[in-house]
Amino acid sequence: MPDLRARVLDQVDALRDEMVSFLVELLRVPTVNPPGDHYEDCAQLIGKRLEEQGFEVEYHAAEGRPEHTATHPRINVVGARRGEGNGPVVHINGHFDVVPAGEGWTVDPFGGEIRDNRIYGRGSCDMKGGLAAGIFAYEALRRAGARLAGTVEISGTVDEESGGFAGVAWLAEHGRIAKGRTDHVIIPEPLNVDRICIGHRGVYWFEILTKGRIAHGCMPFLGVSAIDHMGAILEAMRLELQPVLAARTTEMPVVPEGARHSTLNVNALVGGQPAAGIQSPCVADRCRAIFDRRFLIEEGFEAAKAEIVELLEQTAGRIPDLEYELDDLMIVHPVQAPAGSPLVASLKHSISEVLHTEPDIVASPGTYDHKHFARIAGVEDCVAYGPGILDLAHQPDEYCDLDDLVNSTKVMALTTLDLAGTV
Repeated sequence: MPDLRARVLDQVDALRDEMVSFLVELLRVPTVNPPGDHYEDCAQLIGKRLEEQGFEVEYHAAEGRPEHTATHPRINVVGARRGEGNGPVVHINGHFDVVPAGEGWTVDPFGGEIRDNRIYGRGSCDMKGGLAAGIFAYEALRRAGARLAGTVEISGTVDEESGGFAGVAWLAEHGRIAKGRTDHVIIPEPLNVDRICIGHRGVYWFEILTKGRIAHGCMPFLGVSAIDHMGAILEAMRLELQPVLAARTTEMPVVPEGARHSTLNVNALVGGQPAAGIQSPCVADRCRAIFDRRFLIEEGFEAAKAEIVELLEQTAGRIPDLEYELDDLMIVHPVQAPAGSPLVASLKHSISEVLHTEPDIVASPGTYDHKHFARIAGVEDCVAYGPGILDLAHQPDEYCDLDDLVNSTKVMALTTLDLAGTV
């Protein structure tokens, strides 16, 4: 076994250039979400690579999802390499959709430029780099001659950046990923190469609509401004709710430190007439705001929502004619890998072996597809581990350090070897 582990590490080093070249190919496919461009092209690129490595490859179109259209099909790819024994199934999952490039880049965001031992491009960090590392982790095992008892699966999925409902959630709902079929899951999200992410906080996205009464703008006293009433709600949130949330702290090891508290953010605010174009003098009779409430595992969703309802009722009770509607947009419950997780134990050992350091155990400030593996598929032994610096995700000039890419590949290869076992 020590000889095999050494051969695996040597093979990762030998595969470095090949892995980087494949990552360049991935980055040059602009799988921007929204709207979901070039998903099928990227799925085929991944599938072809997996077939070359001996995987049985399946393509899964997210039939029935509203996002899956003729112009923007949602295509997921799953490869399976069957084990030679009755070992567990180790599943490595990465999403290949990326957020829009945005402004401020000094390099081509879809060029895959390599400079100063870094590879630049939208998705290099979040998370095509991690997906490439997972694919080549298995390739190193294959070339090292490892005969695995368990099965290795690798999936490239869509739409994680918009919730993952046509990606991992769809695969879980249709039984392709499921408890009893899938044992351990590594998601190579960019949480830094020396950290293991065991879960994330909860999310409650909701919309508030305030209703007023239209009137002439020169006689606003004859109307009811929905914008003014939304302003009162926002002020109550700022003065009454946010200080309470900031005082709450979770026992989960969420990073960065500020994210260990409950938070509330206004994602969008729309009221009255469109700001661009010709205006007419009217009191706004409608105002909409979308909110992002991150709640702690200790709080739970029901309490988090009840707090919002109470604030709305109290505000409406103070202000005559304040009418509102509250609509739930997305609810994600917190998740956390179980205590005593064999996956966490193996990753800790592998990181120590490769990096000669004791890894930090962390939780993510935002959600990722762990939620679907745990909540829909019922696969509890799931973590995020991969290359990339968390703070670079969604930033201009996003990059992945090539040494981190190689080291995370070594860690995933050794962990897969440990969990799948050999014959």
